[in-house]
Amino acid sequence: MSLLTTLNDDIKTAMKSKDKDTLSVLRMLKAAIQNEQIKANRDLDGEEELTVLSREMKQRRDSLSEFEKAGRVDLADKVKIEIAIVEKYMPKQLSDEEIRQIVTTAIDQTGATSPKEFGKVMAAVMPAVKGKADGNQVNAIVKELLQEK
Repeated sequence: MSLLTTLNDDIKTAMKSKDKDTLSVLRMLKAAIQNEQIKANRDLDGEEELTVLSREMKQRRDSLSEFEKAGRVDLADKVKIEIAIVEKYMPKQLSDEEIRQIVTTAIDQTGATSPKEFGKVMAAVMPAVKGKADGNQVNAIVKELLQEK
């Protein structure tokens, strides 16, 4: 079952239960996926749908950090609810230890020996963790492990 079908079913459920928060987030996700389909002029595959979901999640996390910096607890709480809803459609997130293993493997494969080769390592790591880990978290682990080299 495609993500769009799942979203449509969940939208119907949210409408029946009068869950306005969930309904609004699901409609935004559906719109984002449909906009990408229009741009691509075809249906999206699972990987492309995951890219759209990851982008939506990143936007919400960025908003959350900005609202928290500004002291807007009301808006931060709303975004936390949205993040929880989007997370239901994301693949299971990798633990720090799993990310470290992937990064270590990438460092070995690329032969990176210094922090100057950060970009090379990130290019090898990101396809493996796409949608399964926050980019900032991966970034920090790569920097940490390259410092140790």
